[in-house]
Amino acid sequence: MNIMQLRKEITTSVFTHERLETLLSGWVNNVNAKISYMVKKGELIRLKKGIYTFGEEYLQEPVDLITAANMLYTPSYVSYEYALSYYGLIPERVYEVTSATLHSKKSFETPIGRFTYKPVPVQAYSLGIDWLYDSTNGGKLIATPEKALCDKMRADRGIGKLSQEKLSEYLMYDLRIDWEEVIALDEALISQIAQAYRSSNLANLAKLIIKRKQSV
Repeated sequence: MNIMQLRKEITTSVFTHERLETLLSGWVNNVNAKISYMVKKGELIRLKKGIYTFGEEYLQEPVDLITAANMLYTPSYVSYEYALSYYGLIPERVYEVTSATLHSKKSFETPIGRFTYKPVPVQAYSLGIDWLYDSTNGGKLIATPEKALCDKMRADRGIGKLSQEKLSEYLMYDLRIDWEEVIALDEALISQIAQAYRSSNLANLAKLIIKRKQSV
């Protein structure tokens, strides 16, 4: 089985060693040697041990970075700056794919970019996660806009305890989030996440959104 035959069989942009082994085992005697050879030729790209994508020449579309992030370190979901940028809440384009995990802090430098992971407590982990599906890559996990903002604020340890006035300044000047985007967020979900994180800043955020909605 050559790379073009593999390309027809594998529709996802990121895939595992097990998937390759299943497809190659009936064609070659030494699957690992074959995979190493394909990596050396640039037909496959190894993102980390056991996780691959196709070489650029054989990609039908760009690698799905959210799917890649989910697969590189599990369990995890994309969050923080990358998710905020994905939703258009912050103006900057983010090149590092940032995720939350139940495990320890981790980072991967790969040929398709840098992936970083920060730990969140188990009681907050499952709140505010969206499961997105597309016909090419299947399901993938990303924080809702509310959870991404909460994760980001909690990770910014240097901001200290913020009054509502200081919180407004943080959102406007540090994160540069438009107020129309902020008041569109679900304050009930933010309040729930605040309780799970035991965060007064996030509780203040929920109250601030309510106040702003009432003044509109």
